[in-house]
Amino acid sequence: MSNVESIQPYLEPLRKEVVVRRTPQEAFEVFTTKLASWWPLHMFSIYQADAVTCGIEPRVGGDVFEVGKDGARGLWGTVLLWEPPHRFAMTWHPGHDPATAQEVEVRFAAIPDGTRVELTHRGWAKLGAAAKETREVYEGGWATVFDVCFVEACS
Repeated sequence: MSNVESIQPYLEPLRKEVVVRRTPQEAFEVFTTKLASWWPLHMFSIYQADAVTCGIEPRVGGDVFEVGKDGARGLWGTVLLWEPPHRFAMTWHPGHDPATAQEVEVRFAAIPDGTRVELTHRGWAKLGAAAKETREVYEGGWATVFDVCFVEACS
């Protein structure tokens, strides 16, 4: 394979947007400090059926993690930006080598009917040949986690 063939094409960031009937502060808290109450661990986690909780340590450098039944702690990422109630960002590599981490940023903006919440998942190139397929999987995953589970938790 030549060098040209091995170069991965740029993949657009995956973007999702929802509107919830909460203040930005409330929506930020639901997404971050109450993550374990709405994240579908049985579907989207490292330990699957053996996952018991998950969380975000509320500070730059904090872990984004899950905990298994046996007490094992699986790292999902690290908090890069913590600006309540406006936005936060984290690396994202659940159960994988941090060198392959993408970034997920979530923004919260007040609007007349509540809060517009925007999620951006970017940095696919770090996944090399698996980037395109992984992005497609996350397109469906975020549709469940963000568009359904998070929205329901804010209802």
